[in-house]
Amino acid sequence: MKRFTNACVNFMNKFLPDAFIFAVILTIIVFIAAMPAAGASPLQLVMAWGNGVWGLLAFSMQMALVVVTGTAFATAPIVKKVLEAIAKLAKTPAQGVALVVLVSGIANFLNWGFGLIVGALLGRAVARQLKTVDYRMLIAAGYSGFVIWHAGMSGSIPLALNTAANLNPETGMANTGGAVTDLISTGETIFSVWNLIMIAVVVLLTAFIFAISHPRPEDTFIADPKLLQDEERTYPKPVTPAEKIENSRALALIIGIAGLVWIIVNFFIKTEVNGIMFGKGLKGLDLNAVNFIFLILGLLGHGTPIRYVHAVIDAAKGAAGVILQFPFYAGIQAMMVFAAGSTGTSLAAVISNFFVSISNNITFPVFTFLAAGIVNFFVSSGGGQWAVQGPIMMPAGLALGVKPAVTGMAIAWGDQWTNMIQPFWALPALGAAGLGAKDIMGYCVLTLLVMGVVGIAGFLLVGALGLSAI
Repeated sequence: MKRFTNACVNFMNKFLPDAFIFAVILTIIVFIAAMPAAGASPLQLVMAWGNGVWGLLAFSMQMALVVVTGTAFATAPIVKKVLEAIAKLAKTPAQGVALVVLVSGIANFLNWGFGLIVGALLGRAVARQLKTVDYRMLIAAGYSGFVIWHAGMSGSIPLALNTAANLNPETGMANTGGAVTDLISTGETIFSVWNLIMIAVVVLLTAFIFAISHPRPEDTFIADPKLLQDEERTYPKPVTPAEKIENSRALALIIGIAGLVWIIVNFFIKTEVNGIMFGKGLKGLDLNAVNFIFLILGLLGHGTPIRYVHAVIDAAKGAAGVILQFPFYAGIQAMMVFAAGSTGTSLAAVISNFFVSISNNITFPVFTFLAAGIVNFFVSSGGGQWAVQGPIMMPAGLALGVKPAVTGMAIAWGDQWTNMIQPFWALPALGAAGLGAKDIMGYCVLTLLVMGVVGIAGFLLVGALGLSAI
């Protein structure tokens, strides 16, 4: 296993370009493939690409803030102590990478935005504790927990299927092609027994594989101690009125308390304020809420406004990859779904329809999983993938007698699967860790293989045992 892991790492180091170059190459591939599939002219695709470049602008800002607020929060003294305490549970390199996989998996099940940063930061903490552990593998382990996010509590598809606002009395649930006319509870999707078993198998098996695959001492990548150290600033005693305001703990406390009130009401107190319902529990833990929590806790953790300002300035360096590359992935997504050519279809639809054509009621869930894995490589957003594949796969599954809940989760599982060899989602973790995509993708191949085996076997069993039958 160590030999295979080293081969994957060496291959990725030699042939995987910088994440930005990878995005550029994907752009060219999709451009060429979409012309015959969509029957589109080069000009049509260029215009679709250019118009789509800013399609993820709001999301890009959210992801940049995930990096900045998460990293700044992690540099607060109290957070460092908590992470170091967890990191001390690992006594060997093998235990270290396994621990990071397990904690990251749990965090990503709760919320993917939270999990992405927690995995990277815990990896850094373990590297500070264990001087002989492979740093690249630690960060890959932290990112590997992300492989189960769409099957967890912040999964776009299962939450969309359980959201009343998406249900139209005349056309059914949005993005289902009329196949779903009633809400599907999370008990049938996220908290179904088969989904929870598959999640547990993926996380535990990945942790085990990482543990037994840790490189030999001569092959271990030891992080530069400077990479693991957070910049320590000195703050002289404030003298001028401006300096006293900047260093005012009272100001940080006032804003912090106001933020904590919002957090408590938003999650725990059922009430209506200004026409908005609060008290949604973990259902209210969306990406904006995660960033807000990091923002407030980071301010409180650093104690004074100026200390938090400096922490954010330092953390902002890690968001460069998100700012540069996300527009290109938005353009790729726009070309994948472009359907105004002579065929009236899109490249994403061609891929999905192929797998539908070779399916039956038993194999449909696994073929849906495989189709979603391919489409995900080019359509990076989980919500975007649902909009592309939902209207195709959901009616097809219903026609074959497959439960809509199973079809929806098969798309979700495929969406999260190929993230392990797609640098797009790794960018926030890489930014927090100070590494590049080629540094971790070789190790992520292990997670990809584990997920592929569990996904294929799991959905074949779901179909064969009749768990998917209506």
